[in-house]
Amino acid sequence: MLTRTGAEGAVSVRLTEVEAYLGSVDPGSHAFRGERPRTRSMFGPPGHLYAYFTYGMHTCANVVCSPEGTASAVLLRAGRIVEGIGLARERRGGASDRDLARGPARLAVALGIALTDDGVDLLTDPAWRLEAAPGPTDDVRSGPRVGVSGDGGDGDRFPWRFWAGGDPTVSAYRPGRPRAGR
Repeated sequence: MLTRTGAEGAVSVRLTEVEAYLGSVDPGSHAFRGERPRTRSMFGPPGHLYAYFTYGMHTCANVVCSPEGTASAVLLRAGRIVEGIGLARERRGGASDRDLARGPARLAVALGIALTDDGVDLLTDPAWRLEAAPGPTDDVRSGPRVGVSGDGGDGDRFPWRFWAGGDPTVSAYRPGRPRAGR
C-alpha cells in the first residue's frame, strides 16, 4: 500500500498490479544501457521513488528495489483507492472508481505524483508511507509485462508482472510490439 499526504489531504492506494525491471540484464528497463540523468534515482538506494515522464504527457512511478548502485525497480501499474477517494476523484476528473488508479499514469495522478517527486525516500519522508497492505492476498498471478517488447512475447523470459487475480482495477494486458527500425 502506498499513501501520499499533501496540503490537499491523503490518498492511499492498495496496489493490485506491479511490474519488475532489472537494469542491465533487462532490455525493457530504462537502466538497460546504464545510468543516465533520467535514470539516476533507479540506481539509488532501495525504497526511493523513481518517477519518469513517458509519451510526452504522463508521469509514472516505480519503487527502487536493489542496493545502491544496482538498478532495479518495480513499476506501480494499478491499485484500488482505499483512502482519500474524493481527492483522487478530483485529481482524475470524473473517472470511474475502478479507473481512478487503473494504469501507471492514472495511479500517479490519483496519488499526486509529479516528476519533482523523483528520488523521494518512501520510507522516511513524512509525506509518504509505503507498507504491506492489511489482510490476505489470496490470488496473486504473474505473467508477461504489459506493452514490453523483448520479453519473448510469451513472458517466459521476464514473467515479472504480478497482479491480484480478478481485481477490476488491474490493467488490460497488451503484448509489446518491437519498435520500427530495430
